[in-house]
Amino acid sequence: MAIPDFQTVMLPLVKILGDGQERTMREVTDLLAESFHLTDQEREELLPSGQQSLFNNRVGWAKSHLKAAGLLENPLRGRVRISDLGRQVLAEKPQAINVKFLKRFPAYCDFIGKASPTHDDAVSGETAPVEERRTPLELIDAAYKSLRQATAEDLLSKLKACSPAFFESVVVRLLMAMGYGGVAGQGTVTGKSGDGGIDGVIKQDKLGLDVVCIQAKRWEGPVGRPVIQGFVGSMDYIRARKGLS
Repeated sequence: MAIPDFQTVMLPLVKILGDGQERTMREVTDLLAESFHLTDQEREELLPSGQQSLFNNRVGWAKSHLKAAGLLENPLRGRVRISDLGRQVLAEKPQAINVKFLKRFPAYCDFIGKASPTHDDAVSGETAPVEERRTPLELIDAAYKSLRQATAEDLLSKLKACSPAFFESVVVRLLMAMGYGGVAGQGTVTGKSGDGGIDGVIKQDKLGLDVVCIQAKRWEGPVGRPVIQGFVGSMDYIRARKGLS
C-alpha cells in the first residue's frame, strides 16, 4: 500500500499506545509499519532532502500533533505514552483522528495558532487540504524541489537563447568548477576558424602538457556517431598541433 500521510497515522498511533505502556518512538514506528503492511522499500523511502525516512517523518509529526492536543505525553525523552485525554478519545471509538478532529481541543488550537472551530465547522465533513495532509518538512522539501526545477528550466531557456560565444564560455567555466584543470589549470574558449571544431580547451597543468578538449553544442536530441567521430578527429588535430600524443 502507499505510505500513509501523517493524519492517517494518528488513530493507529493512539490505538497502539492504548494499553498504557510506555514505548520508544522506534518501537511505535515499527508497530505502525507492520499495521500498515509497509514493505522494506516503503520503510526506507526518503524525503527529497535524503535526510530522513518519509514514514518516520510522518509518524514523528503525527506524534507531535497528538501531543500538542494532549492525547499523548512524553514521560521521558524519546519515549511516549497515551494520556488520560487520549484514553477518553479512544473510548469514543472515533472513525478517524486528524487535524480537524484535534481542533476541538484548545491546547491544539493554541499550538496551530488558530481559534477553536465552530459547531458548523466541526460537522461540515470537509476533508483536509493537501497542505494539512503533508508534514511541514515535506512541504519545505516540495517547495525546494519546485523552486530548483523552475530555476533549472529558466536557466536552460536562457542558455538556449544566448550567443554561441557566451554558451561556450559557460561550458568551459562549468567544467572548471567541476574540477577539470585542478588548482593550477587554465580554461580558454577557442571559438575561431582553424580550431578544428573545438570550442574550448582546459589545460590540466601549468605547462599545458595535458589538455581537455571541449565541443559545446546545443543539441535537442541524441548525438550521432558522425558527430562523435568528428569530435575525436578534432581532438587529434589539436593535440598534433600542440605536439601532444
